[in-house]
Amino acid sequence: MPQKPQPGRGALMAELTVESRRCMAAYALFGQAVADHLRLHPTDLQCLNLLGLEEAPVTTGRIAELTGLTTGSATRLVDRLERGGYVTRTRDTADRRRVLVTPVPERMAEVGAVWRRLNGAWVAMFDAYDDEELALLIAHMRRTVELGARQAEALREGGDGTNGDPGRP
Repeated sequence: MPQKPQPGRGALMAELTVESRRCMAAYALFGQAVADHLRLHPTDLQCLNLLGLEEAPVTTGRIAELTGLTTGSATRLVDRLERGGYVTRTRDTADRRRVLVTPVPERMAEVGAVWRRLNGAWVAMFDAYDDEELALLIAHMRRTVELGARQAEALREGGDGTNGDPGRP
């Protein structure tokens, strides 16, 4: 039986473009569903996610950096999270002019419980991959985060978002 011809690189790149768009949309909609379930705004949920990755309390300026928001928008975000009991603000003991934002462990545990309930299906999906494939996925995710951050920054600065390394996937 003759082998089916393999698609050329152009066809693969076109398919990758379509599936990337589907993936980004699906992830945004998934994030919206999780935020809705927790009665949070999607940006607030992502901020809590990013705060959970930080090693120590952060300033509102750092939250602006992490989220790509202006400092004014980041302040309003922290205001909402504080009203919801997700974070507290305290003066930095080393520099009283600075205010630090600290996640409230009990509220973070509530958010974590939702992620843990959902995590089993994701773990099962990734279990289908061997170690080499997992390493490729990790590298892809890291590069995607880096490129997305560079392009978002360019768009915020009024550019067209193409400041990413065009030669780098």
